[in-house]
Amino acid sequence: MKLKHIFIALAAPLLLTGCFDLDKEPEGVLSTARPFVSTGEIKNYIAQFYETGVRTNNIGAGGGGDIAGADINSDNMVGSAPNTRLAGQLVLSDASALSAYTYIRNVNFLLNNLGNCSEAGTKAYNQLVGEAYYFRAWYYFTMFRNYGPLAWVDRPLDPDMAQMKLPRDSRTVVADHILADLDKAIELLGEQNSSASMRVHRDVARWLKSEVALYEGTWEKYHKAEGDAFFDPAATDAKINDYLKQAADAAKAVIDRGVWQISTEGGTLDSYRRMFQTTNLDNNTEVMWYKRYDGDQVGNSVNRYLNEGGGGFGITASLVDDYLTIDGRPFTGDERLEAKKVWGDELQPTLRDPRLAQTVATPGTVLRPDRDGYVLPPLVGTSAYNYNTTGYSMLKYVQTDYTGSLDAENKGATPAIQCRYADVLLNYAEALAELDGAGNADKIVAALKPLRDRVGMPAMDFDREYNQAADYGFRNLNKYVQAVRRERRVETACEGRRLHDILRWAAADELIVGQWPTGALFTGSNLEGNSFYGDGLRYDQTEKNNLFLTGNPGDALRYITISTVGYPGGLQFNVNRDYLLPIQPRMLSLTENLWTQNPGW
Repeated sequence: MKLKHIFIALAAPLLLTGCFDLDKEPEGVLSTARPFVSTGEIKNYIAQFYETGVRTNNIGAGGGGDIAGADINSDNMVGSAPNTRLAGQLVLSDASALSAYTYIRNVNFLLNNLGNCSEAGTKAYNQLVGEAYYFRAWYYFTMFRNYGPLAWVDRPLDPDMAQMKLPRDSRTVVADHILADLDKAIELLGEQNSSASMRVHRDVARWLKSEVALYEGTWEKYHKAEGDAFFDPAATDAKINDYLKQAADAAKAVIDRGVWQISTEGGTLDSYRRMFQTTNLDNNTEVMWYKRYDGDQVGNSVNRYLNEGGGGFGITASLVDDYLTIDGRPFTGDERLEAKKVWGDELQPTLRDPRLAQTVATPGTVLRPDRDGYVLPPLVGTSAYNYNTTGYSMLKYVQTDYTGSLDAENKGATPAIQCRYADVLLNYAEALAELDGAGNADKIVAALKPLRDRVGMPAMDFDREYNQAADYGFRNLNKYVQAVRRERRVETACEGRRLHDILRWAAADELIVGQWPTGALFTGSNLEGNSFYGDGLRYDQTEKNNLFLTGNPGDALRYITISTVGYPGGLQFNVNRDYLLPIQPRMLSLTENLWTQNPGW
């Protein structure tokens, strides 16, 4: 069975229930009383983790999905209403079950029964066991980012509630366990030079190790600096630096192999975008692991919701404004304002970093092959699934030449990239900047140069790029950290990574609190009064208002936004609470309060 088909139907389906039992031995998993006697049996069992342990590329109205549309929970994208967490409106009843423990339990069942396998020590055996350690690390990491301290469980427990009442381990203990699992995965997994197998390999585990170590190192560094309740008191400066060094070393191991390269197929004006809309990425030099969709047996809905410029969300001006000019300067002041007065001018690759025009559709962009072109202006202010909330429409994931079904659910073939070489370079550069930006300046520039070269941008110059504008959230950071954070934002825009970056940087007070998402300039630009809209846009009305603008009638400049009703002070992310999600009260009760609630809840 090809792996792409394994993603649909699990070879060894598990019908397990119960989200708080942490690690009960699963029943009915395998037909044999002595499981995992062969690598074939192990491989079939592991197929389930390639379904539950990956980020998918499904998308629906309102921006659902783990990749395309996932940044709707950040300052990069916005739906018809603000994200509940960013708005500070989460309540305890919103708490979700810690369902990843079910998957962890299934991995543990495998790892604790490996003694049955007669093929131990073979290449195939080591690969599969390495995959198991990788997925356990991934499941723990997904919970760790959301909930912080966890109970680390690495063995099947008897189904006795007394044995399953385990306290939460500290952040650093959990992080160290995750990293230890990844070290085992790195040791056991085979090396690959392409993503054609669509299976986890050694460099994927190295990437995830760099991701986890960078996450925890920066989380502890910046929450400790804030003096809030979210850092681990055991995280000394030496411990933090050790995490950052582990992140740099893991990324450097991938770099030193010399196998992966930034993809330049398509040239400076298309190579970045082309990667995200190419169905088969087996031979792409940058993509290290991905999930393939064929639009038939395995499909997604990306094209359906995005190929008319909508999806029920829009890209924010905050993201658009963060791209540098084509000569590598911050895009600020009068230059920025003048470019906004003609819709689309600010996006042009002759003026801005070309990644912008490959992420946000410019006037005239053909979004679907059965249409003459992408109309100007964007469809805003409607209630259809293809409307746009900001005037900035996503291009990045749209398969503009797709000849399959364009308007059917789950019939698209946009790939779901799990990790790429650019992620490794970004992790390496950020870890170096956090350790010693000035001392590592040349290494940072060299690491990120391939990303700049791909789109014809000049190499990083920390002084030239240093943004000190009064409205720039990171104006008080040192120039090295600021530069790598901006590069990370634009290179990984709309890939579902931004929220976790904001959380680990303890940056919600700078980027979220009191802010409100806006889009393109409307009043004061050529969008207002455009004949395309006819009488369809109604705004500044007390009833049947379907387009919202900043400011008040008569203001010279007004930007597209979403309704502010109920949010007079902007977004109210609670910095004393919302950095972690709440634990369900039921779990606290089941563990007889060995688990304590997260701060502020």
